[in-house]
Order: sequence, then structure tokens, then C-alpha cells
Amino acid sequence: MKQKLLIAFPMLEEVVQRAQEDFEVITSTKDLSLSEIIEASAEHHIFALMISGKQNIGSDAFDGLSKNLKVIATASVGYDHIDLKKAKECEILVTNTPDVLSEATADQAFLLMLSTAKRLPESMRTMHSGWGKNPGFSEKLGRDLRGKNLAIFGMGRIGQALADKGRAFGMNILYCNRKRLTPDLEKGAQYFESFESMLPKADILSLNAPATAKTYKIMNEKTFVLLPEGAIFVNVARGSLVDEEALIQVLETGHLFGAGLDVFRDEPNIDPRLLKFPNVTLSPHVGSATLETRTAMGLRALENIQAVRLGQSPRDELTTGSHL
Repeated sequence: MKQKLLIAFPMLEEVVQRAQEDFEVITSTKDLSLSEIIEASAEHHIFALMISGKQNIGSDAFDGLSKNLKVIATASVGYDHIDLKKAKECEILVTNTPDVLSEATADQAFLLMLSTAKRLPESMRTMHSGWGKNPGFSEKLGRDLRGKNLAIFGMGRIGQALADKGRAFGMNILYCNRKRLTPDLEKGAQYFESFESMLPKADILSLNAPATAKTYKIMNEKTFVLLPEGAIFVNVARGSLVDEEALIQVLETGHLFGAGLDVFRDEPNIDPRLLKFPNVTLSPHVGSATLETRTAMGLRALENIQAVRLGQSPRDELTTGSHL
């Protein structure tokens, strides 16, 4: 008899078909709520649960989950939506999907950066309004990226991929990380042990760090003003890293040239004040949203589940001390 796998969100058909080779798969046509996940897991006595990064499994959820449950695989690199400590107490393994989404997410960060630097949101508004008048020679000027300092907070897989893209555009790479990289990974980038000391040198700041107690609102009213006037701010990490009140304040004062945001503090809701700024590029947390990457994420989550089924250690097992 096949073990039962619950995929608690709409999954690409290629992944579902692969899963059906070894599991009895319970699928869903929508993102299941926590109560629906608990109900389905108990009803079907599931062995494995696959969730997305948008589905929270807090400590209170574990008592209601199937007693047969052995692994929760999140199809995301982030895992702050799962209580790892409680999972360990319940002897349930938790895995994520690193590596496979690094390039796509770094592409999104660079897209937001370039769009903001070239004032693309303003150009799109002009075109949608009918154009009608050419801008003057000195009007609506953007910023070149070549020669600028790209400061990266969080030099993990995504940060390193972004750094490579910045180098291709002739940018200087600065970074702040928990630990300094080895020279082969650093590739000449300038390391800052102190986040605050890096900010005044950042023409563009990109957040690529995980959501932790230490990174919570690391961008706030004190740190935003450490950026030089006219800097560009980009966030594809987590909304919790940013005090949005402080961000709105520096946008209103004109301290920032602009911002590019893919993540927000109250997803899937957005502070409507952010919509009024013509110099802000916005996207709805879609950093990994390509066909190729989402397929790879689903297959990687399935690979981890398969390992548990076979009594092996999953490739991407998380512990309470894990870091991105």
C-alpha cells in the first residue's frame, strides 16, 4: 500500500505525476487553510505534507495533524512559517527547497532594481495615459547602474547570484553577512561586518537575508537615513525586515531615489500609501514565479519526501539552528 501525500496547494502537473509513481496523492485546486490541512491530514492519515511558503504551520497545528505524519516539505527556501521546534518535539522532519530558486529570485531583485533606476513605473503610467508629449532632454532622468555600489545584506545563494548579475552590469559589490565568504565565493566583493557601516556606501541596497529575530525591522527610521540621499532600496527577502512606516517616510521626504519591493509586512495585503509613489516598483511576492523554477521547487520538495519514505536523511532537512 502506498503512503499518502497531501499537496496542500495547486501543484504543477509534472510534479503531481511524478509523486503518483510512489504515493497516493491528495491534491487541491486551491491553497488549503490551516483548518483544511488539519482536517485532510487526519481524514487521510497522511505520511507526508507538502505546503507552500504562504501556508503557516504554527505550534498549535501539530496536535491536530495526522499521527502518521513524518515529514513536512515546504516548496520554498524560507521556513519561518513552520514551527521547527514543535516539529522536532513531534518527531516530524521539515525540509525546504534551497538552490533551485536562487537565480529566479535574484532575477526579480535585479528587475526591481533596474526598473526603479530607469523609472519604468513612471514611463508605463505615461504610456497608459496616452503619452501625448515627449519628455524634455533633462526631464524624468533615471540612473545608470554601471559603476554604482550594490550593497547586499545576506550573501547566501540568492545574494551571490545577485552579485554575479551586478558584476555583469559593471557594479561594485559590497556585502554584509553573518560570516565572511571564502575568497572563491567573495569574488572581490567588499565585506562589511557591520550592517550600519555598509549603508552609507550603498548606492543600491538589496535585502536578501532570512526573517529572524535579528533581522526583524532591520531597515527602520535609523537605518534608512544612513543610506546616501538618492539611493535605491530593494527587498525580495521578507516584509518583516522592513519598518514600512519608516520606508514610507523616506519616500515622502525624497531621501530615496526609489524602491523595488516584492515582499510586504501584511501579505497578501499592501499598505495603500505605497501605491501612490511613482518611483516605487511593486510585485506581489513572485520572485520564484517561473515555470521552470516552480517545477524545480516542487520536484525538490518531492525528492526530500521520497528520502524520508526510503528511510534516508532528506537532502534539505531543517533544524532549529538552520540558516538560509
